[in-house]
Amino acid sequence: MLLTADVGNTNIKLGIFENDVLKYKLRFSTDDKKTSDEFAVQLYTFFEIYDIDYHQITGSIVSSVVPKVTQPLTDAIQIVMGVRSLVIGPGLKTGMDLKIDRPETLGGDIVCGCVGAYEKFGGPVIVVFMGTATVIAYVDENCAYYGGIIAPGVGISLDALTSRGALLPAVELKAPKKAICTNTADCIRSGIVNGTSCMLDGMIDKFMKETGKQCTIVATGGLAPQMIQNCEHEILFEENIILDGLNSIYKRNKPLS
Repeated sequence: MLLTADVGNTNIKLGIFENDVLKYKLRFSTDDKKTSDEFAVQLYTFFEIYDIDYHQITGSIVSSVVPKVTQPLTDAIQIVMGVRSLVIGPGLKTGMDLKIDRPETLGGDIVCGCVGAYEKFGGPVIVVFMGTATVIAYVDENCAYYGGIIAPGVGISLDALTSRGALLPAVELKAPKKAICTNTADCIRSGIVNGTSCMLDGMIDKFMKETGKQCTIVATGGLAPQMIQNCEHEILFEENIILDGLNSIYKRNKPLS
């Protein structure tokens, strides 16, 4: 079995694959103050709770956008499972040609998500990542990555609005029934949800106009389902596309036994 780990700014998502099938998924909060021993205890506890035979795990690959977590987590994986992790970065074969100014600066999660989307849907494909930041990326029909945009994430936008506006209340993030709203809470919801959906539609239109290509559009991230259902474009939700990409990249770089 293969352990895949996607370390984000908010959560660490783990996936365990067996013969290319995602058998288990685990998630816990990202904490850059944890030691390798603390991560090891957390991993061991998860495996025990869900009755996962971690002795069957023979490989591991990690994508991380939190450098302080990368080493303690990979050390913990080696402590618990006795395997050394591959880490997404320069030197690993991804199968994707990075046509950007500084390829080494591209986040591992974006690399993996784009690889996963291309493997599943082919190209050209637009991939929308809705996490701490909202990232929209473009990959052409030859699996070449040409870049994209980075915008504040939905949660950050909402937090900034309600924390900086003294009279604005915190609200549950759900779409109101109308775009034009008649109370403060619904006005905030409309601005965030409908505003984000319009931004996605508008950027997708710009991507397609700029490239001259009709693209498959794929979205991932916890808030993606709620946002894309308000979009005009057909956007496919793929919850595990980053983990799928990690699995694919591991197979390209699997150490010889």
